[in-house]
Amino acid sequence: MRKKNIVTLKKLALDLGLSISTVSRALNNHVDISEETKERVKAYANKVKYAPNLFARGFRSHKSNIIGVIIPNIEHQFTATLLKGIIYNADLNGYKVIICESFNNEQKQAALLETMVQFGVDGVLLSLVKKNTNVDDILDMMQHIPLILFDRVSAKVPCTQIVIDDEEAAFKAVEHLINTGKKRIAIIKETESSILSEKRYAGYLKALKKYGIDLDESLVMSCENLTIAEGKKLAKVLVGLQHKPDGIFAITDEAGIGAIQVLTKNKIKIPEDVAVVGFSNSVYSTIIKPKLTTIDQPGNRIGEVAIKYLIDEINSDTVISYKTIEIKTNLIVRGSSFKSLKRNSLS
Repeated sequence: MRKKNIVTLKKLALDLGLSISTVSRALNNHVDISEETKERVKAYANKVKYAPNLFARGFRSHKSNIIGVIIPNIEHQFTATLLKGIIYNADLNGYKVIICESFNNEQKQAALLETMVQFGVDGVLLSLVKKNTNVDDILDMMQHIPLILFDRVSAKVPCTQIVIDDEEAAFKAVEHLINTGKKRIAIIKETESSILSEKRYAGYLKALKKYGIDLDESLVMSCENLTIAEGKKLAKVLVGLQHKPDGIFAITDEAGIGAIQVLTKNKIKIPEDVAVVGFSNSVYSTIIKPKLTTIDQPGNRIGEVAIKYLIDEINSDTVISYKTIEIKTNLIVRGSSFKSLKRNSLS
């Protein structure tokens, strides 16, 4: 394969018979360069398809206008909405974005943080892996560039953190089930190592306590990864109980959809016999029948706020006061928890 002929700043200068510094300043509209020279340099640069080396520029100026984003799993629809909010608002502010996936692996996350520093990014947005046992690598990176945590966060990392009101959102979901007359409400959650799961479980417990419902441990279902398949597996356990639940709160839509599939297969009426509420408002929540009542997780807004605070920190010349920003959520009521009425079409 023939080696590509990359047009460099040096080659532009040689072809034009100018110094490298003159060409560079012309491309950057420096006031010391005449309009005639600027037009000549830009015209030739366009002709030969010159593209500036952002990393080299960042090395010289100590600012690359590139932001690194590290996420645990890129496949989730919620992650896609997060990234859309980040990319759109980064672009508005003149920043490019490098996106990397840690695959929920702590060692991979540490390696990516090191790579971000080596690339010379101006700052990093990080959503932690599910099991983050050591934050030393994160603290080390923060000595070099600004960091904002979002979605999956940790109290061990002293930085600004962007989250949703997980506990309050879970409370609203379970309270809704109670207000529809349900009293034996099961929860499908992740194992205790998950920060998000712990907060949503706390909201579940808070709702039970407020309405005087005793916790039944047999209704607490946990697993490592809340996929549709795992939701189905745990729902099968619930429908096999002697004292079945009359409501299920799943802390992800996937698990809620799995539960609906099992209930439907066992000819259990939804929501009359068992109501189901999920969490996220994924596209799948409106495809399943009945449609899934769920917590709307505003990923776009989270991404927008996260990038705003990171850019503010990048451009700040003073010591930053770290804070936790909570983004509010909404409960979307659909057919899995509320029987549709002719007068009030809640689908």
